Amino acid sequence: MLFIVYLCIIYRVERLIVRNMLMRVGSLTLLDSNESKKRMCQIYNEVSKELFGFGTTLLRATVENNIVTFVAKHRRSPRSAALEVEAPGLKLEVDFRMSMLYKKRLREKLIEDMELDIEALLRDYDAATQWAITNIILKES
Repeated sequence: MLFIVYLCIIYRVERLIVRNMLMRVGSLTLLDSNESKKRMCQIYNEVSKELFGFGTTLLRATVENNIVTFVAKHRRSPRSAALEVEAPGLKLEVDFRMSMLYKKRLREKLIEDMELDIEALLRDYDAATQWAITNIILKES
């Protein structure tokens, strides 16, 4: 019985050590993945505020290997709702253009603020539900 307890303690300590080890992703050394995810979410929201005037209602970031994924629920803009009724085609065009601009600004800020070595930034936005999924593929070192 004591042997099993000992193995469990060793397993937990090893997991803690591995989790706190330096992780090399592109040109960025992540000392604390929670701090890095928090900063990336702040940058994501800064871009949202800059382009739309307000941040997200829900935002989660995950990092797995060399892929960062943001799952975000955005707020509906009153202008967007008005365009949807009066000019639905124009609204789709505006949504597309704003999504492209969002990707460009997010890439610039992540590179500038966190020195990420980004290979690709992919974003899909569903205007009907206001959900967006953004995947960032980092270059492997």
